[in-house]
Amino acid sequence: MIKPSVKKICIVVHSLSEGGAERSSAYLSQILFDLGFDVHVVTVLNNIKYPYKGRLLNLGELKDKKDSIFSRFQRLAVFKKYLKKHNFDYIIDNRTRIGFLKEFIISKWVYNPKKTIYCVRSYKTSNYINSNVFLGRLIYKSAYKIIAVSNTISEKIKANYNFGNINVIYNPVSENIDIKDNSRDVKERYVLFFGRLDDKIKNISLLLNSYSNSILPKNEIKLKILGDGRDKAMLKKQVNDYNLSDFVEFIGFKSNPYNVVEASFFTVLTSRYEGFPRVIIESLALGVPVVSVDCKSGPSEIVVNEYNGLLVENHNVQALANAMNRMVMDKDLYLQCKKNAKSSVEHLSKEAIGKQWQLLLK
Repeated sequence: MIKPSVKKICIVVHSLSEGGAERSSAYLSQILFDLGFDVHVVTVLNNIKYPYKGRLLNLGELKDKKDSIFSRFQRLAVFKKYLKKHNFDYIIDNRTRIGFLKEFIISKWVYNPKKTIYCVRSYKTSNYINSNVFLGRLIYKSAYKIIAVSNTISEKIKANYNFGNINVIYNPVSENIDIKDNSRDVKERYVLFFGRLDDKIKNISLLLNSYSNSILPKNEIKLKILGDGRDKAMLKKQVNDYNLSDFVEFIGFKSNPYNVVEASFFTVLTSRYEGFPRVIIESLALGVPVVSVDCKSGPSEIVVNEYNGLLVENHNVQALANAMNRMVMDKDLYLQCKKNAKSSVEHLSKEAIGKQWQLLLK
């Protein structure tokens, strides 16, 4: 039986599958539930793979049955009725929010702005806040809080919209990661990319080009690509074009990829833009160094160059190839980065990030 004094939190997300924002939302439900909040999760799509805690309202089940314009308003009505019934203390909206009219209706008719927290999980802020300053301020300036997952995102939003209701809370490292203390030699047989295979965002083409220009194939150090997405066929063609079929392996999506991550020599991130990438913090938490491009945002707030990984200029094929070469050739550098990896993300523990959310929701 839930005590009346327990605060009720509703986390709204597109789905609980196949994305860093979705994984972070699922983990946030666990954090808040374990802190004693009465947690409810509302998903727009019927795609539930990540573990969560609390009660679930799956609007995607209704969407699967019927997805006409009229049925969309019906789902909004169901959602509004659910919020009214439970009288939540706070709504935490993790969705990408595109389409002014739809979001205006949700923000003014479905939500109570004074109880709403909007999360911005990417440097491409137009996916979350209307790029028109007037329209963006019309919806979001009256919200209780806007949470940015990096300082860079926060600074961008402040500069563009002059919001005074913005806070920064980083993504936490999942405690569900099975962290082992395996000492691996620098001759480990593969490096790893893991994430959604969306080249417009993740720029895996840059990775393949740089890998082909590195010494890794000649040293029989393979590249494994873990994940699924719309560009898988195109990327496989690139692998063939580079004559790398014997060296690049595609692995499908895994809800728990950590054994593959932990066994890698190092992981690579090549995104055009990010938010606060889980692939970096989860790699480091497993004691695996990172080679990352310095995209906006996130990597520069996590990776300390030559301390826990290497940070290189974005969109620079040779700079990335050189960084991968250094990790292979410079044993002292590699061991230094490996030694510091886990401790470099201790400030992102469940307890540390949970305290920040607890303070926000007090």
